[in-house]
Amino acid sequence: MEKTEILKSEMLEKHHLRREEMRADVLRPLQKSGLWGNIWVAFLIAIILIGGYAYYLQLKNGLIVTGLRDYATWGIYISNFVFFVAISLVGALISSVLRLTNFTWYRPLTRIAEIIAVAGVIWAGLIIIVDMGRPDRILNLFLHPRIQSPILWDVIVVSTYLTTSVLLLYLPLIPGIAICRNTLTNKPKWQRWMYKVLSLGWNGTEEQWKIMKRSIAILCVVIIPLAISIHTVTSWLFATTLRPGWDSTNFGPYFVAGAFLAGTACVIIGMYVFRKAYHFEKYLTDEHFGYMAKLLVFLAFVYAYFNINEYFIPYYKMRGPEARLLTDLFSGKFAGLYWSAQILGMALPAVLLMFKQMRKPLPVTLISIPVVVFAWVKRYLIVTPILIHPYLPIQNVPESWKNYFPSWVEIAIVSASLAGVLLIITIFSRLFPMISIWETLENEGIDLEEMDKLKIEKV
Repeated sequence: MEKTEILKSEMLEKHHLRREEMRADVLRPLQKSGLWGNIWVAFLIAIILIGGYAYYLQLKNGLIVTGLRDYATWGIYISNFVFFVAISLVGALISSVLRLTNFTWYRPLTRIAEIIAVAGVIWAGLIIIVDMGRPDRILNLFLHPRIQSPILWDVIVVSTYLTTSVLLLYLPLIPGIAICRNTLTNKPKWQRWMYKVLSLGWNGTEEQWKIMKRSIAILCVVIIPLAISIHTVTSWLFATTLRPGWDSTNFGPYFVAGAFLAGTACVIIGMYVFRKAYHFEKYLTDEHFGYMAKLLVFLAFVYAYFNINEYFIPYYKMRGPEARLLTDLFSGKFAGLYWSAQILGMALPAVLLMFKQMRKPLPVTLISIPVVVFAWVKRYLIVTPILIHPYLPIQNVPESWKNYFPSWVEIAIVSASLAGVLLIITIFSRLFPMISIWETLENEGIDLEEMDKLKIEKV
């Protein structure tokens, strides 16, 4: 009996040391920011300020300062909106789907995926306001809603998904915030106060662990249909509009599959950046990159299936306005972008990642970059070519109406929105642990709930 107690005591001591070691590793980046980190933040803020000035010009002079006209009414603003909605799906994929399917390797990745999702959906909502010629009228969506309007559907699912994504990010973070509250006592007063408020009095009681884990389990179930609905409803904004290329019942799953692919690539890039910048090699290992690479290959094949459905059937018939649109995409002025997106953003990455040596951290990150870039290009191709190929041919209008190219104002505003997403992620990573301590240690067989219980009983 005594021998058993000694072994148990040694094991608890070993687990305690491992817990303290991980606390030190994860909190180290929060102690102080380096020169390059400050330069990075200043660079992002500069881009946002330029975008803010461009938006001021748009508000002052109207949408005439953009390249948008009577036919190309959406342009890169809505392309950017669809892209942000796409990358926001990754929170549901990593945090919910993998949680519910009992894949345990995902645990160190959850926070990276969740903050990407939250930042993406925040700026998705903001870029819609930018696209409005009269942003002051946004209140009319709430004061005079029309449930038959697909725009209202989008407002409902985006706001609901944002709420659940924030909760899914926040709830597993509470034990980490409590660690920051107890450890980072040298921080400014406002930051210590923030940790105190956000930790909700967490001290690791059995009841607190129970409530938190149950809440996370409920959110994981709820957020999956919400995540799918936000992309489906976004696709309905297009599919319910009478344009060649958008009149498709395939659009819902097509958008969802593309979102999973883009979001996974974003997480891989985020993993590599934090692994290098914060020295998280012990937690974001080669094994994690290998798993994510395999997931990326699987999602690329799923997306390829929906691409074939989306383009092959109308290509097989090649009739009317659909034929003119597809000709422009396959061999016309949009052919370069279209085939680059299909080959460099989907087919080639899937082929390369089938080789084991390409699933190492650096190669898989380099492969993921064009996946993300051409995911944005794909959203541009969903919007612009179709708008300038209406069912009724364009005639007797100014030449500028027949084509679209974004002005510097649009490019500056869209660049500012991309910088805004990165700034949210950067600031978050400076305030909160980017690796979930309790989830990662649980994956190693160390139950922090049990350790906290023993600690409270001793007191």
